[in-house]
Amino acid sequence: MLFWNADPILIQFGPIAIHWYGVLFASGFLLGYQLMQRIYRQEGKPTEQLDKLLTYIFIGTVVGARLAHTLIYEPGFYLAHPVEILKIWEGGLASHGGGLGVILAIWLFVRQHPENTFLGLADRLAIPTALTGCFIRLGNFMNSEILGNPTDGNWGVVFQRVDNLPRHPVQLYEAFAYFCIFVLLFLLFKTSKRHQSGFIFGLFLTLVFLARFILEFFKTPQAAYEAGDLITVGQWLSIPFILVGIALLVRAHLKSSR
Repeated sequence: MLFWNADPILIQFGPIAIHWYGVLFASGFLLGYQLMQRIYRQEGKPTEQLDKLLTYIFIGTVVGARLAHTLIYEPGFYLAHPVEILKIWEGGLASHGGGLGVILAIWLFVRQHPENTFLGLADRLAIPTALTGCFIRLGNFMNSEILGNPTDGNWGVVFQRVDNLPRHPVQLYEAFAYFCIFVLLFLLFKTSKRHQSGFIFGLFLTLVFLARFILEFFKTPQAAYEAGDLITVGQWLSIPFILVGIALLVRAHLKSSR
């Protein structure tokens, strides 16, 4: 059993505090950017557009994830305290909203740069996105948030900033799942699957949100109004992403078999 009481603040300079969550979030994006540069160089594509693409993706992720969290999971609190919406360094980003924000960002980018295709870009971005998701969940662990249900297992973690109950470290479960998905997508991209438009992106959507759906069973309710429900809000929101992912996989398979 692990007793966890980490300070969410990594370092502080007077009134300026640098949080673990923000550092891990930014690290995921920077590593993802480096990975996209590597992919572009290997494919002989110019990397000049990546800075602009990163800006699109960053804004789409943060705005989409933050709005989804505030409006879906804690609408009462954030509507009463709108300034708190801006404090993303304290955590509180919903992956479903982040996913929609990234999809919208890719669509807007492709509209301005039609030499790219939506699915082609989404296939490539899916790989660093899975890695970034891993880093974000580690940030949640440092913040002692997104708690798991109590457990009797010796792997339980006591988040002392919250209570004295040993709980499932679902943040670590999810981080590990996303890292495994990242490795799988990275390896598959080295094969002929990279030429099946939409396959990598479809597999990303299917596996990431299937993992999210399963791990929701180990989490405490994130929205107060969902307590006691058989299916959580996170699970309901995951279903459309899973279905779209499966549809893309089927599409890619049918096109490759022609």
